[in-house]
Amino acid sequence: MSEERFGEFVLVRRHEEGHVAELALDRPKAMNAVSTEMARSIAGACAALGEDRSVRVVVLTSTHERAFCVGADLKERNSFTDADLVRQRPVARGAYTGVLELPVPTVAAVHGFALGGGFELALSCDVIVADRTAVVGLPEVSVGVIPGGGGTQLLPRRVGVARAAELIFTARRVEAVEARELGLVDQLVEEGRDREEALALAARMAANSPVGLRAAKRALRLGHGMDLRAGLEVEDAAWRAVAFSGDRAEGVAAFNEKRRPEWPGE
Repeated sequence: MSEERFGEFVLVRRHEEGHVAELALDRPKAMNAVSTEMARSIAGACAALGEDRSVRVVVLTSTHERAFCVGADLKERNSFTDADLVRQRPVARGAYTGVLELPVPTVAAVHGFALGGGFELALSCDVIVADRTAVVGLPEVSVGVIPGGGGTQLLPRRVGVARAAELIFTARRVEAVEARELGLVDQLVEEGRDREEALALAARMAANSPVGLRAAKRALRLGHGMDLRAGLEVEDAAWRAVAFSGDRAEGVAAFNEKRRPEWPGE
């Protein structure tokens, strides 16, 4: 396993054998509150991971024992002028869109608090694994703003518009068991096992064709929300992109020869 730092607050671990990369939020003194510097580092790490063809799955984790991420750094925001806030906005957006637009499957490993922008980082992933200490929510209206890291768009896509409205308008926090029942998280695991279980899930994903994984994610993301006919055209385009690939040839050959495939990744 290799490690690389992006700024002071983001650590990327590459688990080379399994083609899994871990993007760890590492600002423990502030419970991973997302400052301008940290947002810039998240975006930079995502750009690097997206370009790394050896990476098949990314897992978003936290080094803090009691929190995944408590959202935007409100202490920093308290010192901002209006002009400062305007200047920071594209930097902040870059962190959330960086995770959302990763071209490979993504898994969030959540424990403790995942609030506001912290929950939005998790929502930007394809699958959320949470342990029983997890507390999630979008409390932005309680401090005079709205979810601005994708929450108003990503949450209703998970749980429906009415449920998302109730959660956003009340600003309430949701504990792990209810979060699983409502579909705010996808898997609920025992306390302290969120990272381990998320990495294991990522490893199962990463055993598959890297070409297929990227194409399947593209079809899922682009086709979501379209009418069925348009969505099927998106799927067909993604299928054509992989049908004549080296991975497809290797996958068929390995199946017929009853062996594990050795993906060329092209």
